[in-house]
Amino acid sequence: MPSTLNGAAAVSGTSASANTAPGAIQVHWREVVAPYQRSESWRSIVQLAVTLIPLAGLFVAMAFSLSLPYWVTLLLAIPTAGFLVRTFIIMHDCTHSSFLSSRKANDLVGWFTGVLTLTPFDQWRRDHAIHHASSGDLDRRGHGDVRTITVKEYQALTPRGKLAYRLVRHPAALLLVGPLYLMYSHRFRPRGIATKDKQVNSVMSTNLALIAVLLGMYALGVLPAFLMTYFPALYFAGIAGVFLFYVQHQFEDTYWESHDEWDYQDASIAGSSYLRLPRPLAWITGDIGVHHVHHISPKIPNYKLQKCHDENPIFHKVTTLRLRDTLPTLRLSLWDEERGKLISFRELAARSR
Repeated sequence: MPSTLNGAAAVSGTSASANTAPGAIQVHWREVVAPYQRSESWRSIVQLAVTLIPLAGLFVAMAFSLSLPYWVTLLLAIPTAGFLVRTFIIMHDCTHSSFLSSRKANDLVGWFTGVLTLTPFDQWRRDHAIHHASSGDLDRRGHGDVRTITVKEYQALTPRGKLAYRLVRHPAALLLVGPLYLMYSHRFRPRGIATKDKQVNSVMSTNLALIAVLLGMYALGVLPAFLMTYFPALYFAGIAGVFLFYVQHQFEDTYWESHDEWDYQDASIAGSSYLRLPRPLAWITGDIGVHHVHHISPKIPNYKLQKCHDENPIFHKVTTLRLRDTLPTLRLSLWDEERGKLISFRELAARSR
């Protein structure tokens, strides 16, 4: 597979010839992203305020709307879900300690925003760190990514195994069932590579906070109203989150390599898309669509990702998607190792015929 680093370096006007040492390329990337990695506390605090205050206001509006037909409440759940996504992005930044300058402040804000989004902070931080360290590595799949198998692996499955994989990869399962699965799986995590004592405690503390909220709502006599407002907003936010995560890594010319050939920089740029959203959607999602920049440098706070991309041509040679381009990607389910691209079940069937 042609090196994305070489191509990107050519765009930026720097030479990346065959004689260029890998270490020099790595230094070049570090120099590019270094000016953007420092968080600005005042911007972070403002972002927290303009996220959580409208979120609280929308939940109050949803509660009052319960006296109206329920479809009004569901309509209000859509913008509320948008601010829940933005809340999740803040938590996401905190897992990288990029939102605030203090590690303790990141942990505190991250835990709180994690409770709001039903996400155990330390557990998700561990899963996500493994995702960054192994994204696009065929030999280290299974942490923080959508399950993807190769054509050869699929063909080796039993008919029952093939059916199970096809069901899991169906767009309806991904978008409609996926958020429900995440809500459940975040409540119970068996010990393993990504789950040690600290992560178990994170899951327990988040669950206890959730139980305390539910008991408080019950004591106040508003538990049904709480569930009728909070759950649909969280569910819609989950659909948006699964969709965003999917299209940022699952596109035709994405990056998958065996561990011996895997390269962090190539995986970050070639394996992450640039999802160009309309500005209001980019704002509500914390510019997470600038995903290639985030994967190269997770220490860049979300409010500097777009600036880093715009000011450095080295980031411009990347797979760019608009909303109209994303629907076809939902059908791409198998990694074709021979062709070096993701394909659909339909493409595999046509090739077999």
